[in-house]
Amino acid sequence: MPSTEAPIGAQQFVPPDAHELAELKAAAAHCEGCELYRDATQTVFGRGAADARIVFVGEQPGDVEDQQGLPFVGPAGRLLRDAVDDAGLDASDVYITNAVKHFRFELRGKRRIHQSPGPAHITACRPWLVSEFALLKPDMIIVLGATAAKALLGPSFRVTRSRGQLMPWPAAAHHPEDFPVTETQALATIHPSAVLRADDRDAAYKGLVDDLKVAAAALS
Repeated sequence: MPSTEAPIGAQQFVPPDAHELAELKAAAAHCEGCELYRDATQTVFGRGAADARIVFVGEQPGDVEDQQGLPFVGPAGRLLRDAVDDAGLDASDVYITNAVKHFRFELRGKRRIHQSPGPAHITACRPWLVSEFALLKPDMIIVLGATAAKALLGPSFRVTRSRGQLMPWPAAAHHPEDFPVTETQALATIHPSAVLRADDRDAAYKGLVDDLKVAAAALS
């Protein structure tokens, strides 16, 4: 049965004076801001360059990520790396994270089946994203899929309708008051896992790459 208790949120676990991403990652390992920490193997925090110009935000870690403790190391992550290369983005200039840092799943036999995070999980985990952005100050935020879009761009945002379009940040943010004013831009596209599930995978992959090319052109 899913928990009915209201998450306390991550804010009390976020170090207020963190100066490095490593400090945030160490603190996040002990986060109990929502009930997902109870069943997940570990917190899966972001990874990548501390001075990254590009931040990718996905949904949540999957089964492989939960076991390894790193985001986007499963099949979707490999596909994303290919798409980054094919779009002409510099992989060394990337930081990648998720809107929710713990794996939400249901057990079917011995298999752990992915479940999308709910609004309460997104809200509870939001302080980690805010803290990551505050340290990174990227030039481009690339939002991957519907859950990340709800977390950052609001519940009414539809990736299928507005994908591949540059948006000013933080003006486009769901809670712009959480973010310092910068010249950052944002762009939403499909999650790479949607490419893996697509009936026409080639067409879906091309669409993802085309969206990322918009970001690459804006950064060049």
